[in-house]
Amino acid sequence: MKYNFDTIIDRSNNYSSKWDELEVMFGSKDLLPMWVADMDFKSPQPVIDAIVKRAEQGIFGYTSRPDTYHEAIINWFAKRYQWEVKEDWFVYSPGVVPALSFIINTFTKPGDKIIVQPPVYYPFFQVIENNGCQVVTNPLKLLNQQYVMDYEDLEAKLKESQAKLLLLSSPHNPGGRVWHKEELRKLGKICLRHGVLVISDEIHGDLIFKGNKHIPFASITEEFAQNSITCTAPSKTFNLAGLQTSNIIIPNQTLREKFASTMTNFHLKRNNAFGLVALEAAYKYGEEWLEQLIAYLEGNLDYLVEYFAKRIKQIKVIKPEGTYLVWLDCRELGLTTQELNDFMIKEAQVALDSGVWFGQGGQGFMRINIACPRALLEEGIKRIEKAVKLHFK
Repeated sequence: MKYNFDTIIDRSNNYSSKWDELEVMFGSKDLLPMWVADMDFKSPQPVIDAIVKRAEQGIFGYTSRPDTYHEAIINWFAKRYQWEVKEDWFVYSPGVVPALSFIINTFTKPGDKIIVQPPVYYPFFQVIENNGCQVVTNPLKLLNQQYVMDYEDLEAKLKESQAKLLLLSSPHNPGGRVWHKEELRKLGKICLRHGVLVISDEIHGDLIFKGNKHIPFASITEEFAQNSITCTAPSKTFNLAGLQTSNIIIPNQTLREKFASTMTNFHLKRNNAFGLVALEAAYKYGEEWLEQLIAYLEGNLDYLVEYFAKRIKQIKVIKPEGTYLVWLDCRELGLTTQELNDFMIKEAQVALDSGVWFGQGGQGFMRINIACPRALLEEGIKRIEKAVKLHFK
């Protein structure tokens, strides 16, 4: 089936946080939303069909998971990553961010320290602090327009902090890095030496551009598998975030039983009725749509990179290797954080994620979501260009 990602869909009646919360988040409704990480595309038709078929049953009671649910996930990981996961490794969660919070609740106590690698997905900071723990930063280094890990700093921070966990963003959000196996191997060995459990958020793992390959952290060695928890979901891949279905992969039986106990204590064990069938349909029949999506996103990315390079040279694009989120280096504009936010909102009239949300190293940056029809992307970029020319003439 051929999908048309150029179609602009009116989301005004979609109860969309991306579109409906502009005034709350940015102080104005009259903005083009290019911020929060969901896509302005319909999900794959087999997913829509599965949800409609389930809705037509008319009864939405408590939902149990059939064997085919886990089979779909297992087959997806085997085919795309050559990673053989087992059914009993899975623990259900209503989302990756809730899972991160429950993981911290399970494996730490208030006051414990947790490593993050900023600039990084901002809920990492929130779930750590909300559980009474302390953030320890191991900042990434920006070298030749690409982020790399600082292993010496990580080793020093782990020795000093006695941290219990490391939250890994893989692929990295917002920098777009798809970590190489050797990079992950170095990280994993350091964490093993210091007894630090790796929590790998791999929610963007399916959204990888040509020439790159996502490596699940736990697939590298058995030692890493036993010292890690992998957070997965079809939500970013197939635009299903509102169905609140994710699967946490924990090969280590002791860790898995502890985490499952926490989820049981909070009585979080059953899927959303629609999330369950959507996940199964997506992993069974959504690959054709995904391949077309990635090709379209690459076209959007090429357009954005070329446009900024030719027409908005004051803003540098950190070209991602994966995800549909692009990190914009706006430091040459010479604006303070507040000035940069005001510039994008009031002058360019676009809603982007402010770089400071992502922690240390985010000042002077903005994150733009390119998962939209080309016409909307063109409109957003042209608004930025016009604002730059008027403000800096």
